[in-house]
Amino acid sequence: MLPQKFNFRFMDYLPFLTLVGSVALLMYGMKVMSEGLQKMAGSKLRQVLGAMTTNRFTGLLTGAFITTSIQSSTATTVMTVSFVSAGLLTLAQAISVIMGANIGTTATAWIMVLGGSGSYMQYAVYAAIVLAMVFIYSNKNRNMGEFIMGLSLMLLGLTTLSANAKGMHLDQNVAIQSFFGSLSGWGYGSYLLFLVIGGLLTCAVQSSAAIMAITMTLCSTGVLDIYMGIALVMGENIGTTVTSNIVALSASTQARRAAMAHLVFNLFGVIWILCIFPHFVDFVCSLVGYDPHSEVADKSILNVVLAAFHTSFNVCNVLILIWFIKPMEKLVCVLIKPKAGGEEDEFRLRYIGGGLLSTAELSILEAKKEINVFAERCQKMYGFVQELLHTEKGDVFNKLFSRIEKYESITDNMEIEIADYLNKVSEGRLSAESKTEIQHMLRIVSELESIGDSCYNLARTISRKRQYAQENFTEKQLEHIHNMMSLAGDALAQMVTVVEFGEYRYVDLNKSYNMEHEINNYRTQLKNQNIVDINNKLYDYQMGVFYMDLISECEKLGDYVMNVIEATGIKEKKANGF
Repeated sequence: MLPQKFNFRFMDYLPFLTLVGSVALLMYGMKVMSEGLQKMAGSKLRQVLGAMTTNRFTGLLTGAFITTSIQSSTATTVMTVSFVSAGLLTLAQAISVIMGANIGTTATAWIMVLGGSGSYMQYAVYAAIVLAMVFIYSNKNRNMGEFIMGLSLMLLGLTTLSANAKGMHLDQNVAIQSFFGSLSGWGYGSYLLFLVIGGLLTCAVQSSAAIMAITMTLCSTGVLDIYMGIALVMGENIGTTVTSNIVALSASTQARRAAMAHLVFNLFGVIWILCIFPHFVDFVCSLVGYDPHSEVADKSILNVVLAAFHTSFNVCNVLILIWFIKPMEKLVCVLIKPKAGGEEDEFRLRYIGGGLLSTAELSILEAKKEINVFAERCQKMYGFVQELLHTEKGDVFNKLFSRIEKYESITDNMEIEIADYLNKVSEGRLSAESKTEIQHMLRIVSELESIGDSCYNLARTISRKRQYAQENFTEKQLEHIHNMMSLAGDALAQMVTVVEFGEYRYVDLNKSYNMEHEINNYRTQLKNQNIVDINNKLYDYQMGVFYMDLISECEKLGDYVMNVIEATGIKEKKANGF
């Protein structure tokens, strides 16, 4: 049996442990809710993310809509950074999307306000948890169940946090009052101090929602002055930009500029708000009907004031800066210089260099776009092979062959890195559709690597023929090689289109099958004709070997191309009517 003194001390720490546990439950609930929303959206969400337009206002709405839908501004901004890195978005477009994400993230505070109010909220939460469990154990509504479960856990954490803070009577604790009072009497110095504290706390826990919940609790219980609470909220806005900047460290210059634009946007907002800080806070308080200078004002509505400020801050900031996207673009270009050495490394992974996104569902989009790049690089590599066939100068030939050799090494690395990434994604919480899609993608990267090997084999055959053959191909042989390479090149171009769109309504599968049959028939025809030509002494046997090696390798490349097209699953989608 434990000594009474020890039990007493342990009990003293229970309220603190409850507070910490409430925050952890809140953060976990936010994560589960976000994942559930993303899985319900599925491929539609990824299509929306991939369809951002050049118009600044539609970009703004897209960013706001997606962030509100998935309750994760971090996921939206990290995705935007990766889009810029891949060249799908210009820097100006990305800035408008990031602005929208800042508006969308304000919905979280209002969910906390609505969910954390009412003394009977916990009972509704428990009922919702039971409903969520019913959905989770049913196959059709599992994603809905996870969303409800996440929302319930978030609200449970929020109400527990609020109730426990009130039960601790923090406003009557002399030590706490003295601590915050000593930090609140320095005027603008106090504002800056709490701003820094808010930024550091958000960086530490990587969740602005958790810090917002703590701030709401401190203010509504009377522990923290509303001015200091709002200063914390401003710091949270700066701290939340750290994630996208960390992700962009290993990305391209444009991606780092997009992440910096996110930081510049929030810094600008904080600076101009600080210039009129007391007046702006008083204005927001008047909108809610709260008098910050009254001793008898109802402090329980301060969470509404904080949510209103968060929304007003971001909306006003967007209304000002939406007209200055071009100057912002120039500013971040000045702040972030290109890396030494000129152009960016053309062989780096464009999308998945920064690690997994906050949720597995959204990470699939990055991998899918990276596979598009992989397919395009294979096509580019094949173009080098066609060029190599007609290169005569020794130094130019060697340089081009070395480049093909380098591309072959890169395709090997890309297969490994993308496959590793997909395996990590598959460990997350995925919908059945996404699991199937990952299986298709793993097969695609394997076949694309085989295409890279096939291109390298063609280049090696051309090099060996140049090194050991005493004569050149005949005109007829060159004509046949050109025709075969042209057929394989057309099939490769069609494959790139199929990989990019991935939906049968945008591509003609019959065209790909017809190309495959044409390549096979042409190979068989040339193989039979080659035996006749050798017997007729039109060229020697060794030249015929080099010739048929090229023809056969092109036919193999066509097989790999067809394997990629089949691996996309388009045929199954068409059969099932998707």
